[in-house]
Amino acid sequence: MDKTWRLWDVSCGRSVHVLEGHSDEILDAKFNMTGSRIATASLDGTCRVYNTMTGLCPAVLVGHTEEVCKVQFHPKGNVVMSASNDQTVRLWNSEDGKCLQVLNGHTDEIFDCAFNYEGDHIISGSKDNTC
Repeated sequence: MDKTWRLWDVSCGRSVHVLEGHSDEILDAKFNMTGSRIATASLDGTCRVYNTMTGLCPAVLVGHTEEVCKVQFHPKGNVVMSASNDQTVRLWNSEDGKCLQVLNGHTDEIFDCAFNYEGDHIISGSKDNTC
């Protein structure tokens, strides 16, 4: 495994950027609503935010203690949400990578998370059989 994501231009089938920086397998990636940024989640316990025009990584989201399974942008793009095997969901500032909030409550690995359309509610799903 090369621990990278590739950004592709589908009109010509060309790789535009190779997004590097994770030290282990990447499990998830999402675009923000405008397509200007990509967030990734990794087995290395971190998330990263990349600029799709430059391929640079302006924010590394560090704080989970186990692998991060899912990542999602807030509809406004200013917040990234991550779900981890450490039984937490975290909200991050997508510009500087600072942790804004840690949501506890699950008793097992969290494997999915999503914002509602307005971005004022989230849902998380866990191996503890709760959402």
